[in-house]
Amino acid sequence: MPDKEPERFSLSGKDADTPEGITGDPYVIRYPGIVAVADEHGSAVELIEFFDCLGGAMWSKHHYAQSPVVRSVRNCGPTMRYLLNPGKADLDLQGSTFPAGICGAAVADDEIEISYVGIGGGGVGAASCRSFAGGVTRCRADPAGGGKRAGSTVWLPRRQRVLIGVDDTDTPDEGATWTLTHNIARAIEDEASRYLSHTIVQLFPVPYRTKNCVSIVCEFASAEPALLVDRFQRLLERYTLSEDTGMAVFTGFDPSPLLPFGRKVKRGEVRRDLIPRIGEGTLDLIIEGRGIIGAVAALPFYTRFEEALSLWTGSG
Repeated sequence: MPDKEPERFSLSGKDADTPEGITGDPYVIRYPGIVAVADEHGSAVELIEFFDCLGGAMWSKHHYAQSPVVRSVRNCGPTMRYLLNPGKADLDLQGSTFPAGICGAAVADDEIEISYVGIGGGGVGAASCRSFAGGVTRCRADPAGGGKRAGSTVWLPRRQRVLIGVDDTDTPDEGATWTLTHNIARAIEDEASRYLSHTIVQLFPVPYRTKNCVSIVCEFASAEPALLVDRFQRLLERYTLSEDTGMAVFTGFDPSPLLPFGRKVKRGEVRRDLIPRIGEGTLDLIIEGRGIIGAVAALPFYTRFEEALSLWTGSG
């Protein structure tokens, strides 16, 4: 038989040879969402941008890192994350070498203010693309395009980071904790609580594991942490298949004080009474089955995917 011609991919059954046009401004790519979390004292901000155009996001990552307001930047799945020092900077923009950046960040009681500036296409990204992003409550933006210098200031709700750790929801016959937690997180996400990440954490293979011995941490940026946790707990209790389920919650900016405990649980079997008390942020034990140890251990590994997934045999 002769080779079959592969079918041409098309969207919504439309003929790929006759495009009908572009919806909206053809020179603007709207960011699907921007959220920000701040620490308790307002001395650090993590700006999380959900992007639609990977090339534009990587271009911003490369150039925005030069701003003195930006402490660090990293790509995490469909988001770019900027760790910011609150303050303002007068950026000396130059074509090709430093064409755009974040020039300001400020933290108030209930909102976070972010300012961008750029030249040329960098000005389009700084002004037009971000000012009407999802999650922006109000904005001020310059006309952008061509070779103009343009910028914007956007205001975002001030949110807290909420990390929910879960372990032991399945049985030897059915279920999987990683899928259940993701589906719960998606089900409860709303305007007040944005679901940011899901991390699978490999623990030490204890004898009473189901099979792979992993726990999960789901990350949210929330303006209503208590309501978020309550909704997650109710769905977890409804759908878990195990009587040993554990659920723990960290609310705060940085869970790294829990890393020593998490690493112990990756190295070997750990007693429950070794769960630490912490000074920054709050740690709440919500469902206290045997899985509570793995649930707490997962918390500090959010988005630390390489370390989270590594299997430690007890000698590492």
